[in-house]
Amino acid sequence: MDAYLLLKWVHILSATVLFGTGLGTAAHLWMTHRSGSVPAIAAATANTVRADWWFTLTSGLVQPASGAALIWLGGHDPFAPWLSVAYALYAIAGSCWALVVALQIRARDLAQEADASGQPLPRAYFIAMRAWYGLGWPAFLALLAVFWLMVAKPGG
Repeated sequence: MDAYLLLKWVHILSATVLFGTGLGTAAHLWMTHRSGSVPAIAAATANTVRADWWFTLTSGLVQPASGAALIWLGGHDPFAPWLSVAYALYAIAGSCWALVVALQIRARDLAQEADASGQPLPRAYFIAMRAWYGLGWPAFLALLAVFWLMVAKPGG
């Protein structure tokens, strides 16, 4: 297998891990949140934070590195309009993700405190989750658009 095909495989695999982990953990956390079970929420938020550090962060770093190598090896113009839009969308998704992780850590800590003390979830938990939910949508839609750009390469 030549370097370009190997990098393309790594890029596609890391995109799959990035998107799949994001979608899977978000769905799981949202369903658990909706259950209202404090012990389940404490566990789900902890596991979501772990998954984000292990899978989302690592694949999120592999994406631009492998993408830059593919641009160079493939002879693409790194400033082509479709790539410039993809960079901007990826930056939006990454910025949302950074905020989401901070909110997940806050929600995890609040849920674990509530679980340990046998108390209901505090108002701050629900505020964090509302913001978490709101920030998830632009990240999700931005990554969908990046996928489309990578496949369609409009004008490129």
